[in-house]
Amino acid sequence: MHTTLFNDSLGLLQKLISIPSLSKEEALTAEAIDLFLKDRGVKTHRRENNIWAFNKHYDASKPTILLNSHHDTVKPNSSYTRNPFSPDLEDGKLFGLGSNDAGGCLVSLIACFLHFYEQENLKYNLCLAATSEEEISGANGLELIVPDLGPLEFAIVGEPTLMDLAIAERGLMVLDCVSHGKAGHAAREEGENAIYKAIKDIEWFRTYEFAKKSALFGSIKMSVTIIEAGSQHNVVPAICNFTVDVRVTDAYRNEEVIKIIRQHVNCEVNPRSVRLKSSSISVDHPIVLAGIALGRKTYGSPTTSDQALLDIPSLKIGPGDSARSHMADEYIYVNEIEEGIDLYIQLISKIV
Repeated sequence: MHTTLFNDSLGLLQKLISIPSLSKEEALTAEAIDLFLKDRGVKTHRRENNIWAFNKHYDASKPTILLNSHHDTVKPNSSYTRNPFSPDLEDGKLFGLGSNDAGGCLVSLIACFLHFYEQENLKYNLCLAATSEEEISGANGLELIVPDLGPLEFAIVGEPTLMDLAIAERGLMVLDCVSHGKAGHAAREEGENAIYKAIKDIEWFRTYEFAKKSALFGSIKMSVTIIEAGSQHNVVPAICNFTVDVRVTDAYRNEEVIKIIRQHVNCEVNPRSVRLKSSSISVDHPIVLAGIALGRKTYGSPTTSDQALLDIPSLKIGPGDSARSHMADEYIYVNEIEEGIDLYIQLISKIV
């Protein structure tokens, strides 16, 4: 039990909840985290609303573990019955926006970093990064500062997983597709109906099975979620636009998936981004084996996090429950934070 670390972490989380920190508006929570670390003798770095620090005895000849979580939040759910910025403690729960996603993870990782901060002769360096814009996969969050962090061996990403080991995460691509036809009068045999062309491709998206299957996720999942076409009832539409949500598995790179799709459909396929990659870490990786030895189970996560922006092995693990994220009257159990701190420390102790 790490009483001081726990009490400090709980106090920090209450402070962070009390400061609105919607994505792109995290300046004040960044300031609070920066001050919290400086008050404990930690040398910090800041770029935009991202704060990072290295262990006191950083050694460039050693590999570095990234400890990352975010301090931005979504907008409060419209069904809130409480003040989302009031960090209320009731019945063992801490309520407030960002308490579960991902404040509990962030303060627990900070506590873990502080536990190891002054230790000498560690096998790994530790780099703590409290980042912004995770909820919108923004360009000024983790992605912005990765070049400043130096070489990284692997990452522990703090997201609510009930402290189980998310050893893979689906990637995400949103595709804007355009089927082209030719306008004409609906009463005559004129034109080429873009809707009919789109239907053929939509049916392909609905039924296609990619050759490679993920051991954790199975097949890539593609869902057509928006369709727009036509201007009036008597005009054959020349254009049909539709949107496809693609959840990529660790069996493919995003660029591979785009190439395969374009080989099979006739419509234009325009990905909004290929940044949000699927991520994974080997079940035989030392940090995963350490977690298994502590009785934690492994699984594949269907949700996307800042892991998608990293090109290194990464493990997603943290206190709290993903099912509570973005819900009204969000909360985390206080004992989950306590357990999170202890398990993070035990996990890293096994390898450093």
